[in-house]
Amino acid sequence: MNRAQQALYEMKQTDELAMMDSPVHRFSALSKLMVTVIYIVTVMSFSKYDFGGVFMMALYPYLVFQLSGLSFKLCMYRMRYVIPLVAFVGIFNPFIDRTVMFQARFLSVTGGMISFVTLMIKGILCLCAAFLLSGTAPVDEICGALRRLHVPSVFVTVFLLAYRYMSVLMEEVAVMSDAYHLRAPRQKGIAFETWGSFLGQLLLRSMDRAQELYAAMQLRGYDGEFRQTGNTKDRSVSFVWFVVWTAVFLILRFVPVASLIGNLFVRQL
Repeated sequence: MNRAQQALYEMKQTDELAMMDSPVHRFSALSKLMVTVIYIVTVMSFSKYDFGGVFMMALYPYLVFQLSGLSFKLCMYRMRYVIPLVAFVGIFNPFIDRTVMFQARFLSVTGGMISFVTLMIKGILCLCAAFLLSGTAPVDEICGALRRLHVPSVFVTVFLLAYRYMSVLMEEVAVMSDAYHLRAPRQKGIAFETWGSFLGQLLLRSMDRAQELYAAMQLRGYDGEFRQTGNTKDRSVSFVWFVVWTAVFLILRFVPVASLIGNLFVRQL
């Protein structure tokens, strides 16, 4: 399986995960989308030194992973290319901010260390929230939720078509890669001098497939407007899901829950 086939498999696997049946999957996509947006905004609003507050925000993905039946291991595997980028953003913090925050035995913990770890946790939590949204709501329902939020139809349609066309593009890349390696079995990759012709053929094949797809869409009545499908989700329960998590996020943001729990353990000891 080449990389294009692996990417195509992961895209199809995400669609299959979104079609599972669990308590979280039964909520409306609008409520899950709003909760995800509020969660990401809340996580990013914490101070770069507020390690405890950011850590407490892990409550949401932990519970949703348990309720939805999605695998946290699979989530981390999907983020294998993004986490190093998040680490690279804050990797120089320990060298820039050398202010000693506290002393842990023989280790002086600086502000740069805390901000680096906090940044990593923020990135991982936001990526987990995005994975949970895509793994519990099909892309069609997400697009329908965007239209209910009055996002312009042209943007929603472009997003949906781009997502759908990615699988077509990956199929073409996979077929062309297999054909190339059958003609050059000893090469580990595509030779640099053939990149131009490879990309040109990919563009031509993709344009042909795009024309066929567009013709098929027109035969099915597509007129440039995104049509929402009927929503059979329980809106009342979905609204409760939205209200409860919004209240939890506000409490975790403005109440020092981590400090209160730490003080409670200290008093017991």
